[in-house]
Amino acid sequence: MTVSENRLSSPRGLGARLGLLTSAAAICLTVALGVSQPLHAQDANAVIAKVNGAEIRQSDLAVAEEELGPSLQQMDPATRRENLIAFLIDMKIVAKAAEAKKIGDTPDFKQKLAFARDRLLMDSLLATEGKAAVTDDAMKKVYEEATKQVAGEKEVRARHILVPTEEEAKAIKADLEKGADFAKLAKEKSKDPGAADGGDLGFFTKEQMVPEFSAVAFALEPGKISDPVKSQFGWHVIKVEEKRDRKPPDFEQVKGQIQNFVLRKAQADYVTKLRSEAKVERLDKPADAAAPAATPDAKAAPAAKTPAKK
Repeated sequence: MTVSENRLSSPRGLGARLGLLTSAAAICLTVALGVSQPLHAQDANAVIAKVNGAEIRQSDLAVAEEELGPSLQQMDPATRRENLIAFLIDMKIVAKAAEAKKIGDTPDFKQKLAFARDRLLMDSLLATEGKAAVTDDAMKKVYEEATKQVAGEKEVRARHILVPTEEEAKAIKADLEKGADFAKLAKEKSKDPGAADGGDLGFFTKEQMVPEFSAVAFALEPGKISDPVKSQFGWHVIKVEEKRDRKPPDFEQVKGQIQNFVLRKAQADYVTKLRSEAKVERLDKPADAAAPAATPDAKAAPAAKTPAKK
């Protein structure tokens, strides 16, 4: 079975605190535009437009693409470039009009500007810390820890027939004892979505199935058929086809997931370190309630496991 990427997406909840910065302007433009690959020019910082004398340079275009690029991936390079330049031109015009109205002097604007600055500083530093942590050695270490968790774990390949009542399950078991073909009966009788495949569930580990199902499936010997088993889904008749030691995925197969895990863990650890060294005072809560929420646990290596079928 394929390896679940969900098991390598830790630490959860980090996005709220560590998510990469997207400015308000970028969010608005996402709806209207759509970019892709980095733009290139012969002069790395050539002037590409002027708005009432104010220059827009290639470096401005590069910053805009870095900020807005993910929202514009479906455009061809030429169209993407034109949209970004049009956005920068409009931004210059509107920003100038806002200055004329002294919007930049309002308390609300100053507060939002300070917030945006802090957030950009945070994202830039965390991106640097995360990138520095992603080394071949670090990724290999996470992979080795994850594969240790897999070592010795068993997998079972089984078929099952799912029906609403115990009476139906008993009737099916009786037919099987008389020599009926399991796969054929599954196609005819089972209410499970996998009935078309003869009830074949492929290989799975214990935790991937509801406990009642796993307990019986892992106790059966290959070729044996269970008595009716009740679960939250109904009544099952199970046939075990094969048992084997679980094989971990190849490193290259999960490299991208491991890279993301290492990056996020480094960012979480860095924030935890800085917070432990900071004096934080919460004036809106009693002292005993002001302790920071636990940082998502990124220490446990993500096990390379398949998605739960519960």
